Amino acid sequence: MRILILFMFCISFYILSSCAPKPVGKHLFILSGQSNMARLDLEESFIPTLQEKYGTENIIVVKDALGGKPIRRWYKDWKPVAGNGLTAQPDLYDTLMNKVYPAIENEKVATVTFIWMQGERDAREQLGEVYEESLIGLHQQISDDLERTDVNYIIGRLSDFDMQNDNYAHWTMIRDIQVKVGESNPRFHWINTDDLNDGLDHMGKEIQNDLHMSAEGYILMGERFATQAIRLIENHD
Repeated sequence: MRILILFMFCISFYILSSCAPKPVGKHLFILSGQSNMARLDLEESFIPTLQEKYGTENIIVVKDALGGKPIRRWYKDWKPVAGNGLTAQPDLYDTLMNKVYPAIENEKVATVTFIWMQGERDAREQLGEVYEESLIGLHQQISDDLERTDVNYIIGRLSDFDMQNDNYAHWTMIRDIQVKVGESNPRFHWINTDDLNDGLDHMGKEIQNDLHMSAEGYILMGERFATQAIRLIENHD
């Protein structure tokens, strides 16, 4: 009898859990970074993928990106490597958030997903030693400013452009950091871009293991970001 009662309790709990209401409101997607994010046309694949899942009326998408910029242009508490004389200059973060706040004014936001595609400049300037702290700190910064503890985080890992660290001495170091951070939290993830920088670019030029993605590569990158964003949202509803 006790077993039957326990069984019925478990069934009832499962049914109630399955029927629990989903978060009410819109899904906010914030995208930022340097040139590979700046060149990503959201209308090609990112937004259509989200619209197919949630509907046009249920998503808010904000992007602000600028090529060739280090993470210290976003992260306010960026700490320099001893003696290099560099300082945080988070003007690009302010520019980003000046787009985010008006976009969500008077809106009920159910989920927030922050998507980051950056690291090339820090690899070139050999600032990998402080990149992990900066990457985690940037997520915390945006979480604090939006007053949320549930911000999803997707990191686009640097491609296979300079695997020998010939010109970007910390290239592979930052790649490893991006994977480490992307796997450090159930709300974090990273996407692979190693297969996205071969083929024809937007000018029709043949590229291979390029710093930037091919025309088709950007389409695939947008799909991957959107698909992973949906997974994180659905897994934590």
